[in-house]
Amino acid sequence: MLEKLKEELVQLHLELPKNNLVVWTGGNVSARDPDTGLVVIKASGIRYEEMRAQHMVVVDMNGKLVEGDYKPSSDVYSHLYIYRNRQDVHGVVHTHSAYATAFAAVNKPIPVVLTAIADEFGGPIPCGGFALIGDDAIGKVVIESIGSSPAVLLKNHGVFTIGKNATAAVKAAVMTEDNAKIVWLSLQIGTPDVLPQEDVDKLHQRYMNVYGQ
Repeated sequence: MLEKLKEELVQLHLELPKNNLVVWTGGNVSARDPDTGLVVIKASGIRYEEMRAQHMVVVDMNGKLVEGDYKPSSDVYSHLYIYRNRQDVHGVVHTHSAYATAFAAVNKPIPVVLTAIADEFGGPIPCGGFALIGDDAIGKVVIESIGSSPAVLLKNHGVFTIGKNATAAVKAAVMTEDNAKIVWLSLQIGTPDVLPQEDVDKLHQRYMNVYGQ
């Protein structure tokens, strides 16, 4: 079931190592099917170069296995908590990308010092508190901390991003790391200036409503 979505998720997972967002078997992408409400997520501990559609697991909103021969990602309950509390979200990504996670390690948000951050995120990328993996505790921190941003850092852990679909969530993960790297580099030179909120709002509005086709 949901074969097209499984194939799409395989390709989106491959974007994570391609963009240096994960290593080995870390990280995951999930998608909620808008018609059935079922969630597809990768199986736990599968290496990216070996990943195929059969490694995608289908669960319901309570985590009950609907289809699949493997255990779902250990982050599945956090993904499901996000979906249950954000009806607008149909894609979730988790990474430990290096530069963004460095900010998470010191419990600091990524300041809005670049127009690209204003465009994509509409403000600083927030940093939420610490939670242990295994149940929905991480999902609760994401919901409490993410605000109107498509991305949030988790203290001492990594990055979660959300989107209207899985592609949008992956894009947000790529943009989070790209901007985190530039901000980190700028901090080695000096203290970058934070953009005024008025300009941030204008940039974000243009990017969301005018930019592109």
